[in-house]
Amino acid sequence: MSTPHRRNSYADRHIGPSPTDQQAMAASLGITGDDPVGATMESAVPGVIRGLGEAGASVPQAGSTETEVLTELRALAAKNRVLTPMIGLGYSDTITPSVIQRNVLENPSWYTAYTPYQPEISQGRLEALLNFQTMVADLTGLPTANASLLDEATAVVEAMLVARRAVKRGGDTFVVDADALPQTKAVLTMRAEALGIELVEVDLAGGGALPEQVFGGFIQYPGASGTVWDPRAAIDALHAAGGQAVVAADPLALTLLSSPGSMGADVVVGSTQRFGVPLGFGGPHAGYMVVRQGLERQLPGRLVGVSKDADGHLAHRLALQTREQHIRREKATSNICTAQVLLAVMAGMYAVYHGPHGLRAIGENVLGKTMLLRSWLVDAGAQVITESFVDTLRVRVPGRAAEVVATAHELGVQLWQVDTDTVGVSVGEATTHTDLHRVAAAFGGPTERAFATVGAFPAGDEHEWPIPAELRREVDYLEHPVFSTHHSETAMMRYLKRLADSDYALDRGMIPLGSCTMKLNAATAMASITWPEFSRIHPFAPAQDVGGYLELIDQLATWLADLTGYDQVSLQPNAGSQGELAGLLAIRAYHHSRGDHDRDVCLIPSSAHGTNAASAVLAGMRVVVVACDDMGNVDLADLQAKIAQHGDQLSALMITYPSTHGVYEHDVLDITAAVHEAGGQVYIDGANLNALLGHARFGDLGGDVSHLNLHKTFAIPHGGGGPGVGPVAAKGHLAPFLPSHPYAQEPSEGVGPVSAAPYGSAGILPISWAYVRMLGLEGLTEATDAAVLGANYLAARLGEHFPILYTGDHGRVAHECIVDLRPLKAATGITVDDVAKRLIDYGFHAPTMSFPVAGTFMVEPTESEDLAELDRFTDAMAAIKAEAERVAAGEWPAGDNPLVNAPHTAASIATEWTHPYTREEAVYPAGVTAAKYWPPVRRIDQAHGDRNLVCSCPPIEAFSS
Repeated sequence: MSTPHRRNSYADRHIGPSPTDQQAMAASLGITGDDPVGATMESAVPGVIRGLGEAGASVPQAGSTETEVLTELRALAAKNRVLTPMIGLGYSDTITPSVIQRNVLENPSWYTAYTPYQPEISQGRLEALLNFQTMVADLTGLPTANASLLDEATAVVEAMLVARRAVKRGGDTFVVDADALPQTKAVLTMRAEALGIELVEVDLAGGGALPEQVFGGFIQYPGASGTVWDPRAAIDALHAAGGQAVVAADPLALTLLSSPGSMGADVVVGSTQRFGVPLGFGGPHAGYMVVRQGLERQLPGRLVGVSKDADGHLAHRLALQTREQHIRREKATSNICTAQVLLAVMAGMYAVYHGPHGLRAIGENVLGKTMLLRSWLVDAGAQVITESFVDTLRVRVPGRAAEVVATAHELGVQLWQVDTDTVGVSVGEATTHTDLHRVAAAFGGPTERAFATVGAFPAGDEHEWPIPAELRREVDYLEHPVFSTHHSETAMMRYLKRLADSDYALDRGMIPLGSCTMKLNAATAMASITWPEFSRIHPFAPAQDVGGYLELIDQLATWLADLTGYDQVSLQPNAGSQGELAGLLAIRAYHHSRGDHDRDVCLIPSSAHGTNAASAVLAGMRVVVVACDDMGNVDLADLQAKIAQHGDQLSALMITYPSTHGVYEHDVLDITAAVHEAGGQVYIDGANLNALLGHARFGDLGGDVSHLNLHKTFAIPHGGGGPGVGPVAAKGHLAPFLPSHPYAQEPSEGVGPVSAAPYGSAGILPISWAYVRMLGLEGLTEATDAAVLGANYLAARLGEHFPILYTGDHGRVAHECIVDLRPLKAATGITVDDVAKRLIDYGFHAPTMSFPVAGTFMVEPTESEDLAELDRFTDAMAAIKAEAERVAAGEWPAGDNPLVNAPHTAASIATEWTHPYTREEAVYPAGVTAAKYWPPVRRIDQAHGDRNLVCSCPPIEAFSS
């Protein structure tokens, strides 16, 4: 039994093994003495990199208590002013139903889950995502939606790339709607330049002519100005020119407006933020993409599909090219890796809870309030220039726009100054009649007003709507029973509970995924994200209203820079893949600023994460693969040869440190020096920073730029496959080329935005801020020590039964180890898939399978798992090996044994039993206790799902069959 921790600190709450346990773990490695943990690190981390630089003074040395940190966060939150946000521009003041906030956003069964790559233990979140896809497909009028993208602006970029691939005749011109959201225009401009795409802005609503040789065009529906117009003529013109039509549509407006799919759109994208997802100063929010028939295999990101399990029962799984950046690497068409699963679940459940008629009522209520506001503004003498609208008005007040915005601000409402003569006003679900009155007063209306209506304000007779008759829509969406079944809070609570119970998340047990770092997401760190001072803040709010956010962001960026040895950090990238891309674009811009336009070769080791190569291609670079040696290190001879071969064309080297093979490369300084000598830049992928933090810094290893995964090292929850945050950190010479944003409250020099919001997914940054603050440098270092010790302990124990594929100096690994299951297959016929599925019966999520080496497990314990859980896992792996040996010995047939039949459901043992092993051996193997996890389905037929692609909620009969 573990001994108590020595202190009542957050570090001891976060780090699983007690000091006594850590001593025992080190002793099992043959390490003793006064400081066995320190001695373990000394034997694992190469001396050549230790102590090269020290973390700066900005990082708190000691951690604060959880109570102290919550008090500090309250003080920061108090510096944000929660006014009524009526700025619009793709962000709306919404209402998160309490049943969804408490049972999804604040529920570790949902927020600690991992990406559903093991579908048998992910049926709950997969069903929730299928609801999301069905909702998007129904509202947009196209058949196949993905399981979310990062935000609306990047979704438009991805749609542009889909259009380019779909048009075979060539052409590099893409049309952009003049009335598009300004942040979307900025992100498009940033991304198009590296890909050689020419953007041409056209007033599509005004009938502007298309340029020659377009491969596609993008329409905002309704426009950023709020204007509702019929885009059919523009879509037809794009098709006549041989291009693809991309429409960015507001899903709430689509409850009232004709669907883009019915008008001929090829791709529809947008954001589902206003479906119950808090503003959060810009994110995280679930973007979406849906495509016409024929483009399914061009979809970026993840796609949930329907298949069947071993008993023929309906089951959900990820479909098609859901990890195509791993499969295709430099030939990948997108670098998207994470999605926004947690937020997509919330948005989908918002639709489930309200149903089609409830959503329609919300849409009509917003329209009715906007109509009322228009009448009040007209009565006040203002010129409302938006004639057809759903929720947004442009109001002309010659020379007085700034004055009106300032007056509204004094009255507690944030409006948008379009120019010196024009003000933008946007109405949301949460907008009250008092808010409308204050807006009208700011434009010169009466300061006092009597009105009888409270709460909902219906839009009245449809014939009086300010929407063209040909664009008015009936309720022809969300007809699946799931959207009409769970409208009471009791029913909704039980539905969410049922789905959560079918899943395996970190609240059930260890998720030993190598490269993915499934560590504790502390409740204290999570607490503040739903406070209105953080959650109800518009990303374009005036700087004077967001002082707390800006202070928190500046502190966190400074801490991250100090911890990594860099000079500047941008927190804008809202995923690790976007951080990668931002870093590579910074390198590209740096070379171009020096006249080195021919430097476009990016060297990438063969072991690298697949997004590295995909990001390099999207940054306009050519990928050249560098070999790895038998120990998993970069092959220095091959690196030198590739550097010599490409000479003045060398742009960058991308390496991961510690390596993707889970070892500390002792030649890292020689590697980075060789690249610098040749005039290249070094990108160090920060995915494995949790094995280095407190002991060495990327910037001191020769790194020029890195991205960091806050959803890994700094404890932001994975949320079932997103959100993530991927800040990019750079040395001073690259700092001018980091992301910038036209609407940032603290403007900076840079190359433009990579995400829609100035500070990316700012709403979850308080989590990482609290993590650093509670641990301090001492605790962060202790966490690294515990993670590396745990990995070496697992490697030693597992090494008694399986080969450990790569080790570094002194036979040590870093934070993860690769367990080779290929000899097991050769000896017994049992595959890596069989072991992964059998682990479910033992109560575990499988480690990372077949990456970076096929037929292996990559195992990472993290610092949060205690010794008992580590031993339970190694005991399970040993027991599974013994089971495989029973198959090899002929005790169980090769085609009928507990491994090939795994996982076993409760239903499977309740029927007639004909297997050569017992029911107890099936579901209660050695070490499994009464607190057993029961998977809801048996092994899923993946190929069947791809052959019979179904990516929206199947008919209810499919479940009964």
